[in-house]
Amino acid sequence: MSTTRPQEIHTIFGAGQVGTQLARLLAAEGKQVRLVRRSAPGPEIAGVTWMRGDVQDAAFADAAAQGARTIYNTTNPRHYHRWDELLPPLFRAVWGAAARQGALLVQLDNLYMYGRPPTSPFDENTPANPVTAMGRLRAELAQELLGAHARGELRMTVGRASDYFGPDSPNTSTFRPDTLRAMARGGRVVVFGDPDTPHSYSYTPDVARGLAVLGTREGAEGRVWHLPVAAQMTTRALMERFAARAGTKIRVRRVPGWLLRAAGKLVPVLGAVASMSYQWDIPYLVDDRAFRHAFGVEPTDLDTAIDRTLAAATTPPT
Repeated sequence: MSTTRPQEIHTIFGAGQVGTQLARLLAAEGKQVRLVRRSAPGPEIAGVTWMRGDVQDAAFADAAAQGARTIYNTTNPRHYHRWDELLPPLFRAVWGAAARQGALLVQLDNLYMYGRPPTSPFDENTPANPVTAMGRLRAELAQELLGAHARGELRMTVGRASDYFGPDSPNTSTFRPDTLRAMARGGRVVVFGDPDTPHSYSYTPDVARGLAVLGTREGAEGRVWHLPVAAQMTTRALMERFAARAGTKIRVRRVPGWLLRAAGKLVPVLGAVASMSYQWDIPYLVDDRAFRHAFGVEPTDLDTAIDRTLAAATTPPT
């Protein structure tokens, strides 16, 4: 008598540009996926069940997490300038659901806690040295999560990524939809940081794939990992490579720092962007060798990533 092995359940809190791509990947691997957000469900995805609710409601969070092998936290409130009030209760709610369920938590994180790293490239052992309010918040939350793991309160692993580009990735600081369209047609491209300083950029599908690896492979638990980096070059060089793939020419112009800071006094989100612009004023290169060596996973070929990003940006919506 044969028996059917039940599908692994994977719950993703946060259905933004990373969470949605992660859901597709896991479903394609045969996992039973729950994709959770507060707003209305998105388009139907084969193998994915949408769940709508507030993760800060413990009863709802527990229902979404029930039976899950792995829980992913890819939540990232759009109100960038309000992270100090929004992120701690949101993250703690996801962490609590994972702890109560006994599931592995995979936390998506950024690099803000490093501040101005003393060396470049910098790896996961680089000490936290935040230089902004948002960096201090990220450092505090990271320490809280690692501490909970050390005390045996939950099982976790962390994937950190640099600035993104990729298909279906509208919430990016540099390779925004307007920037991609400008590179596709040629002409002027506007950036907020120094375009001539070396910087790391992550391809969004690689970030999603990296989280899937952390959530399904042995040996990931209990530490921080830098996810695969697609490009290690100046912003200008990467943008010119985009333009070359599109067959166009571009002129890259930087918004003056003083103008961005002045605008930030009127528009809080721009003030938050201005506070983080130091990441483009110094060499900011991520060492991702630990992840690549541990799991044998390389980033997508850069020209392939560029072509897919441009194709998605210039395809009319259906």
